[in-house]
Amino acid sequence: MFSDNLVTLRKINKMTQEDIAEKVGVTRQAVAKWESGETIPDIDKCRLLADTFGVSLDDLANYEKGENQGLNVPPKGKHLFGMVTVGDKGQIVIPAKARKIFDISPGDQLVVLGDETQGLAVLKSDNFLALADSIRNMQKRP
Repeated sequence: MFSDNLVTLRKINKMTQEDIAEKVGVTRQAVAKWESGETIPDIDKCRLLADTFGVSLDDLANYEKGENQGLNVPPKGKHLFGMVTVGDKGQIVIPAKARKIFDISPGDQLVVLGDETQGLAVLKSDNFLALADSIRNMQKRP
């Protein structure tokens, strides 16, 4: 997994093994060994690699292509949970993984925002209200 993810991320970012080596302070040969699966970098180098590509350390090490609808490693904090079907009354079922990550439980209230060019966003109401309060408080300051 790690070696495949490293190769994929390097190519997506149009970087050479030399570019990666320079970023993390190793030789090109070390990067080649990581990509072949011959060796694995230490945790500090892994963190630098994850930061370089803007992905989580966990995804760099463990991501499997089937997890994200067959797409590549997602950017840090970004998720593709799959598609949902809108019911007759406009209801949707939020996928279990999304509910777990965002701590959504039965009975929680959600806010649906829309932008005709960007699409829809769904937020927990308490997070949205806290954001609205912050904005309101900032506007009151001289």
